[in-house]
Amino acid sequence: MTIPVFFGAAALLSFCAAACSDGGAASGGDGLRRVAYVSSDEAFPNPERGFYYPYDFRFAGGGTPEPLSPETLRGQRRLNRSLVLLEYFLRDFIDRPLSEECLELVERNFEALHEGGCKAIVRFAYSDSEREKPWDAAEPVVLGHIAQLRPLLQRYGAVICVLQAGFVGVWGEWYYTDHFGFEPVTETDYAPRRRVLDALLDALPADRMVAVRTPAAKMRCCGLSPADTVSFQTAWDGSARSRVAAHNDCFLASRDDVGTFVGEADREFWRTESRYVSMGGETCSVSEYCDCTDGVADMEEYHWSYLNSAYHPGVIARWRQEGCLGEIERRLGYRFVLETGRFTRRPVAGGEFVVGLELRNEGFASPFNPRPAKLVLTDASGRKRQVFDMPWDPRRWFAGKTHTLTAGFAVPPQFVAGDVCTLWLWLPDADERLAESPCFSIRLANEGIWDAASGYNRLLDFELE
Repeated sequence: MTIPVFFGAAALLSFCAAACSDGGAASGGDGLRRVAYVSSDEAFPNPERGFYYPYDFRFAGGGTPEPLSPETLRGQRRLNRSLVLLEYFLRDFIDRPLSEECLELVERNFEALHEGGCKAIVRFAYSDSEREKPWDAAEPVVLGHIAQLRPLLQRYGAVICVLQAGFVGVWGEWYYTDHFGFEPVTETDYAPRRRVLDALLDALPADRMVAVRTPAAKMRCCGLSPADTVSFQTAWDGSARSRVAAHNDCFLASRDDVGTFVGEADREFWRTESRYVSMGGETCSVSEYCDCTDGVADMEEYHWSYLNSAYHPGVIARWRQEGCLGEIERRLGYRFVLETGRFTRRPVAGGEFVVGLELRNEGFASPFNPRPAKLVLTDASGRKRQVFDMPWDPRRWFAGKTHTLTAGFAVPPQFVAGDVCTLWLWLPDADERLAESPCFSIRLANEGIWDAASGYNRLLDFELE
């Protein structure tokens, strides 16, 4: 059971006064106790961010690939990876419906993600070679495949980090294509791709995004100008514009990332958009632009959340040699660090309890999928537990900023004087089937506060008076 919180004016004014006047003492005359937290440089897996590992499933020649196992995914977590790419090449079905065996494999992989504690970037395509024709299926076949996949995408949407648009062209990258207009320019040219994009948006749960390969693809499909970006006001409003995200599979490979950007307007579009929608992908070749200085700067500028750990090996090796690979591993996506906390100094059973936190995001991005924030109160025995829903949205804890979070609640009646209690911050998955799994909860980058058994972050230990 969860209960709401209060935001009493006196309590919050007290917190604000403490935040401005307390010079670092453990407590002050305002009645609030100050706690300073120690940041950590440890690399660890966190949901929906970081380096990913790619897995291909190829339907060619009549065979059915082997599904992923939960143990394989747990092995990725031991390598500090919580994300995998599941890429399905549907060669055998380029002119016919997907088989039951194909759909069963997709479902078994989704089940393995749940059990193995990972999420997936998902893509479907028909070809992985420019020398292999045809490059893709006709539009009616593609739309039929999406319709077949829709029940699975809806049912397992919680373990999908983001769906890359795919289906069109070699590798599903919307370039070399037989059926969707090679090198489209106008909105009319893009109309067949827009129908695929609409079908994908409909096939996914309404809170999940579809990533397209270039800024032009989103602008032409959605009828946008470079100025029509998602904004603070329109982010996550459920519109198609707010749900179409980005992926760049030739990151840092050339001046324009091998045609990803046509000009500066394209770059500015993604700089702004990526604050609110997912951005990720892979490098594709070594270039003069892929050193540590340019790489880290671009990841900051374009708010990168995920990156292929296996490709391009030359770029990964360069980052390792130049010394920034560890920083990139830590900073991909969000990285939340508690700086200070302020709490009621002498909490009383049945009384009001005030909480104020200063939290810094040291990552390149903020979360892009919905995620609740909760405070949890427990006693030392573990038999008493109360969850408080917070009105905080971690998607708005933007990169490079320190965020002030304030709340208050009444200590529930089951907690009595003399109880030794712990207050926790809990950032679980939004899906109730994943919420209780620590693998899908966000860990803060601080020393000594993470509880791996519960997925909670320890804020304060205290005794009720």
